[in-house]
Amino acid sequence: MPRFTVHIRDEWLAVPCRDTSNTIQWLGQEALKRYVKNKPDNGGIKAVKDTRFVVRRCQGLGLLDADDTIEDVLEDNDFVELAIEGDTMSPDFIPCEPGVSHLYPLTYFISMDGNSLSSTDLVNLGRGLYKIKLTPEAERKVVQSRELLDTIVKENKVVYGITTGFGKFARTVIPVSKLKELQENLVRSHSAGVGNPLSPERTRMLLALRINVLAKGHSGISLETLHAMIQAFNASCLSFVPEKGTVGASGDLAPLSHLALGLMGEGKMWSPKSGWADAKYVLEAHGLKPITLKPKEGLALINGTQMITSLGAEAVERAQAIARQADIIAALTLEVLKGTTKAFDSDIHSLRPHPGQIEVAQRFRSLLDSDHHPSQIAESHRFCDRVQDAYTMRCCPQVHGVANDTIKFVLNIINTEINSATDNPMVFAERGETISGGNFHGEYPAKALDFLAIAVHELASISERRIERLCNPSLSELPAFLVNEGGLNSGFMIAHCTAASLVSENKVLCHPSSVDSLSTSAATEDHVSMGGWAARKALRVIEHVEQVLAIELLTACQGIEFLRPLRTTTPLEKVYELVRSVVKPWFKDRFMSPDIEAVQRLLLDQKVWNVAKPYIDKYQTEYIPESRPISPTAFSLDPPASPRKRVRHE
Repeated sequence: MPRFTVHIRDEWLAVPCRDTSNTIQWLGQEALKRYVKNKPDNGGIKAVKDTRFVVRRCQGLGLLDADDTIEDVLEDNDFVELAIEGDTMSPDFIPCEPGVSHLYPLTYFISMDGNSLSSTDLVNLGRGLYKIKLTPEAERKVVQSRELLDTIVKENKVVYGITTGFGKFARTVIPVSKLKELQENLVRSHSAGVGNPLSPERTRMLLALRINVLAKGHSGISLETLHAMIQAFNASCLSFVPEKGTVGASGDLAPLSHLALGLMGEGKMWSPKSGWADAKYVLEAHGLKPITLKPKEGLALINGTQMITSLGAEAVERAQAIARQADIIAALTLEVLKGTTKAFDSDIHSLRPHPGQIEVAQRFRSLLDSDHHPSQIAESHRFCDRVQDAYTMRCCPQVHGVANDTIKFVLNIINTEINSATDNPMVFAERGETISGGNFHGEYPAKALDFLAIAVHELASISERRIERLCNPSLSELPAFLVNEGGLNSGFMIAHCTAASLVSENKVLCHPSSVDSLSTSAATEDHVSMGGWAARKALRVIEHVEQVLAIELLTACQGIEFLRPLRTTTPLEKVYELVRSVVKPWFKDRFMSPDIEAVQRLLLDQKVWNVAKPYIDKYQTEYIPESRPISPTAFSLDPPASPRKRVRHE
């Protein structure tokens, strides 16, 4: 029975049609009936028969006449958009499937050569900011590599993966007449992953990275097949790729096989215009044809570390973003807790010159230095009798610093891996031979991502302790849990519990997956990296870190409310204003999760960093360590030696 997929507002509805002589008006009303049936309030639609709407094809967005018959204007399994009259959204807008982020319109290109892609580029490709095209040099190398493989097949040479089986079957020679079937069977049998599919953004990253690797010209892919992959990417036709199933050697076989399976027109695919549907129909809806595999092409598509590396690229980019914002949040907490900047003096850190430690200390000074940014809060406790702060404030450069240094180390590994040929065998056209090796082994990114999770987790670990200090009246000198009428109101009591639970969960997730190995493929692949899990859990750890720091930022801003009318430094006031633009002060108890999510979004979008960065940059250009004397202690009971200088606990 013919069926059609109809998109209404935020839902995709499958509508069967026994009689295709029915009109488009009938199809629209049938879809509306199903839409209303799924909504408790009928979707705001009082009567389906009285609802006015327009229908257009998803492909090309062409309007359909309500009186046309279905058989005249649509084909089986076509995708159509129904726009209800009076809706505020544009009828031209076709959103993504519910639960996934919208992919931006593609207007710019990245030229791929297999050698110059960065983790930032890859994340932006995942977000839909760019289309892909090949450089002429990359196309030349791809053609040369394929010509060598065609010669090998023509001469009936025995070469692994081209004219033989795989893994344990490497010594089984396959007849030329079955080489196409060999590659198709490889992809189908290896599509054995389980679990939820990768998001569209992550699938785009996976596909883009595989294209980049193939563009190096050492995999033997044909230019025709590579162009078909690029066309699918540019149309956002994305295969169903389960997130589980890779052991990280021989490469990410299962997820990459699922990626290839959709391109072959089998399994499921997703696009912004179609939602999830059979791959062949999604490709057809975008005017694309399934790829037909030539000798070695199945192996070229599925053998490599692109699952680990693409997820790793997102992880290290997010880690970099949250790490630098963690410094800003901690500086705000230090202000609220009336701490000292003495511990951030440049002379201290020059004696232990780890780059990350020096960088973090400089950020603290750039946000808190009294010469640049007078603070009424700091001035209010200039002559207090405390000697030094707790480690959670005093040791931020040392703790945050090693996270920064680890991130830079991992970034180098990931960017190297992004531009590496990682399949097997490798094709060397200039030498006229193929060579089997082990570049598919995922140990490099696996180890790096385990390091990343351990290092970045510490940002949440120390943040949770600062949240405790903010909420504990015996440590903060603020109202318990930062709320008035304690008892009637609980304030940030359970927000702190949430942070503690996330930190505890991270302790388990930080156990390195790459220390494990299980022999597979009848002991042919007898040592593996387990890098897929390393990448996925690194992302989970980083998400938890973002959430914990969002809670700390909320908590610190709430602490500011109890110090008013005193003001903090200019850059930190800007951060406070940013938070208050999305979250109101906490006067009495209310639903808190939306506040945490709103502030986490600020961190994900790096808005906290963007607000503070101009002040950090200006300080770094103006500050000359050699000419600056060490300030007298703020905790001294004696007045400062120089009345000109505001001593800011430096």
